Amino acid sequence: MDQIKNRADVPTNRKWRLTDILLEDQIEKMIEDVRGATESIRSFSGKINESNVLEVLLTVSRTSFILEKLFVYANMKWDEDKSDSHYAELSSRIEMLATDFYSNTSFVAPSVSAFKKSDLERMKDNPEFNYFSMYLCEIIRKKKHLLSKKEEEILAKSGSFADGFRTAFSVFDNVNVPFGEIDVDGKKQKLTHGLYSVLMQNSDREVRRKAYEAMYEGYVSMINTVSEIYAGSVKADCFYANVRRYGSSLEQALYADNVPIKVYDNLIKSVRKNVKVMHKYVEYRKKALRVDKLKMYDMYVSLLDGYEKNIPYDEAYEIVCKALYPLGEEYISVLRQAKEGGWIDVEETPNKRSGAYSWGVYGTHPYVLLNHNGTIHDLFTIAHEMGHAMHSYYSNNAQCYEKAGYSIFVAEIASTVNEVLLIKYLLKTAKGNDRKYLLSYYLDMIRTTLFRQTMFSEFEKYTHETIEKGEPLSFRVMCEKYAELNKYYYGDAVETDKNISYEWARIPHFYNAFYVYKYATGITCAVNIANMLLSDPKKIDEYKKFLSAGGSAYPTEIIGYVGIDLTKMSPYEVVMKEFSETLDELIKTK
Repeated sequence: MDQIKNRADVPTNRKWRLTDILLEDQIEKMIEDVRGATESIRSFSGKINESNVLEVLLTVSRTSFILEKLFVYANMKWDEDKSDSHYAELSSRIEMLATDFYSNTSFVAPSVSAFKKSDLERMKDNPEFNYFSMYLCEIIRKKKHLLSKKEEEILAKSGSFADGFRTAFSVFDNVNVPFGEIDVDGKKQKLTHGLYSVLMQNSDREVRRKAYEAMYEGYVSMINTVSEIYAGSVKADCFYANVRRYGSSLEQALYADNVPIKVYDNLIKSVRKNVKVMHKYVEYRKKALRVDKLKMYDMYVSLLDGYEKNIPYDEAYEIVCKALYPLGEEYISVLRQAKEGGWIDVEETPNKRSGAYSWGVYGTHPYVLLNHNGTIHDLFTIAHEMGHAMHSYYSNNAQCYEKAGYSIFVAEIASTVNEVLLIKYLLKTAKGNDRKYLLSYYLDMIRTTLFRQTMFSEFEKYTHETIEKGEPLSFRVMCEKYAELNKYYYGDAVETDKNISYEWARIPHFYNAFYVYKYATGITCAVNIANMLLSDPKKIDEYKKFLSAGGSAYPTEIIGYVGIDLTKMSPYEVVMKEFSETLDELIKTK
């Protein structure tokens, strides 16, 4: 790894160009514009009618756009150097400005929702309201779940504490869990979530065991506390679903994206039908690691001890461009422009935010933050984050601001398509350990994103149904169910222990109910799309329609543009077949 450079020494073409968003001397005026718009919108409180509703919606939208530019700019500048107090303060200022704006304009949506359905339908079909057609569709669709004005006011006030379970868990998980210290390479280190993830991939099995036991010791010692927090969160989900007249909390969660419950059920049904191939993988992992007894702390370590690659950034980016050629010349042309056009912040520099992400704001090209050190993981990170960036690029160029943002349900598809295409490209020529690494990488991608997230989805379904049936949700009940699911999904080749029955207690996504299934459906769609593009180059236009859709339609309709129907079993079977065939190939690779 090269020595970390000072930011001033990084070449211009390896730094993002945030002046494309705004200039520093514009900030104060933009802030004043937001404050003025907030006051203007507030004056319509209790007075919104058909003659002024379009003016109000446009003002809210335009102001949200200004706020978004300010927020993105401030936080991305801060990410360049997290020790920079100026941008830390600016970020805080913008956050408070946004809070003030949204709290003072929160009356708009309920006011529009109060319109008669016939009036909303007429507005939706009026070309003048084209920017807001999906917004109005949503209001019409959810109207049957609205309560009386007084009831809505009560529910709105409950929002100030309803999210407290998530906050409580976050504080508990990041501050109060007593993890203690463990010995790593002769040095005592305080165990953290980040360090735990690293140690689970350590080639020293004893290090993995110590980290695993120390991690779960912390949760076991606090299990009564965390079980009450999670049970309270589940009860809140069920309460709001019941009050709003949904059939279940699952129905309410999926209703937000207009996703049929059959999608959720098909996911679980398909994974259960094919769980034996997961067991076969676990058996192979046991043999590959040459252990008498495979433990749960052996599930994340690489099967190729000491395997490393050093791929400089320019070479890595070129590999990605070649791998994504099935996406067409236009896509690759934009990808190459992005490399030199101020989209990407490449180098690791002092105090720069760690990790990687894609972000940006409408009206400007997307941005990507990297910390490229030349590993093979960094190669895949380029493909992944540029998948997000290109998705935003196509959506922003095809849609108006109000319809450009895409749902979380589809957000990970384009990035994962890129990773799958990269794997398949590299496998064309890879041999020996290179081939083994890529095959195992692909298997672990599917295992952790499809099988594991579906197991989580089953657990969530169980906990919510338990409360909905009026039964208690104690930590013993949850631990027993989780242990049962873990055994079912991983099989007999891994020796489970009591600790793993507590794993549910450390999953933060459970506090955003029925969210994790989207990871599983996302990789399902991505594998189907990648195979489609490789088998029929003419399908590029269908994929670009998907990329360009933004939020102009509901998620299941958008994935329909590429011929995927998740209410049927066939898309899931494609991924299961891919997993099985990849495993067979890995087993016979020398």
